[in-house]
Amino acid sequence: MSPLNEFSKRPMADTLVLFDVDGTLTPARDVISDEMKKVLVELRKKCVIGFVGGSDISKQYEQLGSTILEDFDYCFAENGLTAYRLGKQLASQSFIQWIGDAEYNKLVNFTLRYIADLDIPRKRGTFIEFRNGMINISPIGRNCSREERNEFEKYDLARGIRKKFVEALKKEFSHLAITFSIGGQISFDVFPTGWDKTYCLRHVKEQGFKQIHFFGDKTFPGGNDYEIYTHPSVIGHSVKSYLDTIRILKENFL
Repeated sequence: MSPLNEFSKRPMADTLVLFDVDGTLTPARDVISDEMKKVLVELRKKCVIGFVGGSDISKQYEQLGSTILEDFDYCFAENGLTAYRLGKQLASQSFIQWIGDAEYNKLVNFTLRYIADLDIPRKRGTFIEFRNGMINISPIGRNCSREERNEFEKYDLARGIRKKFVEALKKEFSHLAITFSIGGQISFDVFPTGWDKTYCLRHVKEQGFKQIHFFGDKTFPGGNDYEIYTHPSVIGHSVKSYLDTIRILKENFL
């Protein structure tokens, strides 16, 4: 049976629409709105939908709700390294198995020393978040408040704190095939090259989709949506907010 047969009652069953989470389906680090939920319900009646986020699955539950495995056909956390299709988990990958403890310890030590010497207005806690398929590094710390998060984003945009941090890591660990991807407001991801958001496409490559669309807000070079947004098999849509996403969906799909 063709994988698409499970979606055959939908008018655009051979079309997959994927979404970034933060800033695309939701405001940054906030929860999904009722309006967006309604739009996604209508969209799912027509085509196949999924999300692809850089954070772990627990963050997706926080932002998109407790029923994400039922609300989306595909759920890709950590760029697809943790993946679900119609509620069933697919094969996963491990960053620590790939890099090994020796190199990982060097990476962590360098990162913490760099942050210790970093002169920024505020530092909080959880500067490194260990995930299944990557690590997430935050100069201010992920435990900062929403107000502090917004404050750091403006500070970073003016001074390039994260960009300079990434350049230092690239220089120090040039011998490793790792990618650094800036996303959200306060952090950046570190993962093996090729394990960016295009990784999720491995799960749908043989599914028979004729069109794959992707909506994201960090679509600039170095942003964590850039690789999938510019992928030759993907039709990319760059948005500035979830309201932008709703507008484009209504104009083109609904």
